[in-house]
Amino acid sequence: MPPQPVPASESSGTDPAKRVLPPNPRAAAIVALAFTALLYLVELVDVVLPADLDQSGGIVAREVSDLDGVLWAPLLHAGWGHLFSNTVPVLVFAFLAMSAGIGRWVLVTAIIWVLSGLGVWLIAPGGTVTVGASGVAFGWLAFLLVRGIFNRAVGQILVAVVLLGIWSGMLWGLLPGDTGISWQGHLFGALSGVFAAWLMARADRSRARKATGPGSLAG
Repeated sequence: MPPQPVPASESSGTDPAKRVLPPNPRAAAIVALAFTALLYLVELVDVVLPADLDQSGGIVAREVSDLDGVLWAPLLHAGWGHLFSNTVPVLVFAFLAMSAGIGRWVLVTAIIWVLSGLGVWLIAPGGTVTVGASGVAFGWLAFLLVRGIFNRAVGQILVAVVLLGIWSGMLWGLLPGDTGISWQGHLFGALSGVFAAWLMARADRSRARKATGPGSLAG
């Protein structure tokens, strides 16, 4: 049986799971900017109408009728100041989290989005309304901090060290503090990011084992 062609990523020794930067930086930047622009558009609509979206679309703890807030809350913010504080982390973390491709980023983001929202819905104080993209941002940060450990990727670990050095102050947001800040969203966002990194690493290892199995050998 003639030798089979080797994929470019394998022949060059590059493992997509261990990339530090997105394979298509321009496309990743456009996606990150588009997502951030959507946040600003939603806030603008809320201010101009005014539509009171914060109250109607946020997560209200343990209210079954408001469970759909899990889907909408990350798109809403309690004013421009709240949105401004989330902008840079959202842009940077979203871009770097696309290192395995935009499709993988969508899956990771969906895991963080839903699980962090459900965590808030379960344990936030009754009667409170939670909005903001900070839970998702914490999820992306946690994903970036631990993926290198799961992937055994030195480059990703170095990036994690840099991110930790710049945004270490964010970690205080995981603890109860200011009553106006949802530490529940931050905590469950971070836990969801770790879970997403573990799932992705596990899937990559499973795929690698299948690719190097007996059936993949040329003969």
